[in-house]
Amino acid sequence: MNLPNKLTLLRVALIPFFVLFLLAGITKFSVLIALLIFAAASFTDLLDGKIARKYNLITDFGKFLDPLADKALVMAALVGFCSLGWCSSVPVMIILFREFMVSALRLVVKSGEGVVVPAGWFGKIKTAFTMLAIIAILLLQGLCAAGMAIPGGAVKITSEALIWVAALLTAGSGLQYLKAYWKAIDPNK
Repeated sequence: MNLPNKLTLLRVALIPFFVLFLLAGITKFSVLIALLIFAAASFTDLLDGKIARKYNLITDFGKFLDPLADKALVMAALVGFCSLGWCSSVPVMIILFREFMVSALRLVVKSGEGVVVPAGWFGKIKTAFTMLAIIAILLLQGLCAAGMAIPGGAVKITSEALIWVAALLTAGSGLQYLKAYWKAIDPNK
């Protein structure tokens, strides 16, 4: 197994530890520990892609597991945020719907036309913003939980706003994919 695939597996392995520290409240610093785990897992995503492209180590296993690991990490964070009351479930449902739609669309396009659907520029912006939003929310909530002088109301409003912006970017990205590949799912075919 090559290094990029090992990094992807590491990202998957970090998810349960992230969820544990996010939700268990083991210590007043649990959310900050979850932040460090999330940041490390996010860094493996950046690193595995760069290494795979630079050294031509792209594999079918990596093409399968990398996007799955990314979605699992982000969804674990967002569902955890809902569970903790840090954000509304509505923007999270929008994000979930888009992820399922794009995954299904990629499957149909790949099987029907034999092509891989690349990430568009809107999708890359969406991904970067969502990852940064999750990190910012974890930092704010973690500092608040650790007793730093941050008003809880301001943290809640900021968390909610960041998730809604991520949801809007996600919806826009989903529409971009749908428009670009609509012919693959044309209901008249």
